[in-house]
Amino acid sequence: MSRRLDLLSWLTAALGVVVLGTVLASQYLGGLQPCELCLYQRWPWGAAIALGVLAVVIRPARRVLVGLAGLVILLGGLLAAYHAGVEYGWFPGFTSCTSAISAGGGSVASLRDQLLNAPVVRCDVPGFVLFGISMAGYNAILSVIAGLVLLFAGICSGSKRAA
Repeated sequence: MSRRLDLLSWLTAALGVVVLGTVLASQYLGGLQPCELCLYQRWPWGAAIALGVLAVVIRPARRVLVGLAGLVILLGGLLAAYHAGVEYGWFPGFTSCTSAISAGGGSVASLRDQLLNAPVVRCDVPGFVLFGISMAGYNAILSVIAGLVLLFAGICSGSKRAA
């Protein structure tokens, strides 16, 4: 079971890196601007990276850390499912915009121009759809599966039957 937890610890961190790398590449290389819910969905994957690395470093706590990573990813999957539901019109969602506007060192006119020219990214309009599923939908599917696997592994790795 020790090797399995070692592998799961590394895979937890690696999966988080792949997911965050994919969304950052789609944003900065592909030009897909994230909405507010998209940005919230990144946090669980960042936490999964940290928990995976901690599980590699703090070996006695691997089981708990892997299970906790699974729980965090699973909760992120629920947020992603909500976001997909907003995109499909099943749930009401946010209509606020998100943008990187900086007032540092600029004039009032410059700040006004930034605000007026900032793109409005709506949570109910998917920026990318493949086979009828948005990025939020794919995140929900991946997060629920990965979260359940890691949570189950964290819970069952301590039992005698799993050894």
